[in-house]
Amino acid sequence: MAVPARKTSKTRKRNRREHIKLTVPGLAPCPQCGELRKSHMVCPSCGYYDGKQVVENN
Repeated sequence: MAVPARKTSKTRKRNRREHIKLTVPGLAPCPQCGELRKSHMVCPSCGYYDGKQVVENN
């Protein structure tokens, strides 16, 4: 049975887990209204995508 010879230090453990983190989605300003939105998605505030109104907002 495999048993570690030494205790894994906090630093070594944290270095191994460095890449496990939340990432912020790439936000870009909407060219129509200027509000931040996700790239390649319809703007939730004005409903425009690629210069055309796709969704009717009340």
